[in-house]
Amino acid sequence: MTALLPIAFLVSCGNPGEDVRITLCKDLVRGQLGSGATPTWSKVTTQTPGYQDAVIQLGWTAPSGNGAARCYYPYNAVDDTAQQLADPLTAYATSPSKVIINGQTLSGSALARAVAEAMRHQGQQLLDSAGQLIQQ
Repeated sequence: MTALLPIAFLVSCGNPGEDVRITLCKDLVRGQLGSGATPTWSKVTTQTPGYQDAVIQLGWTAPSGNGAARCYYPYNAVDDTAQQLADPLTAYATSPSKVIINGQTLSGSALARAVAEAMRHQGQQLLDSAGQLIQQ
């Protein structure tokens, strides 16, 4: 088990420059587009308006056409910190409270199912990558 920790750490750093909220938003979109859809991201923006929800906006092109999404993350900080000044998204929750994909709102149980599926997919990617590293 101890030998797998460094592998898990390395694998989980697949895109160290991308915030986990952006990654989750992208994974939620992929999950809603269906298995075979591989969107090409044309827009990724973030808005962190203080104590209101942070908004991640995505735009993409896929074989089924262009699309747009917004993921809303609630403010979740107790105190202001230097880390939040350097990376404002750290003041917000890591799970969205609402997601809008091509005008369709996911909230409540639909959002919970979509997040669970995205997390399952991320876990499978982690295991697959770790397996490939071990084989090498």
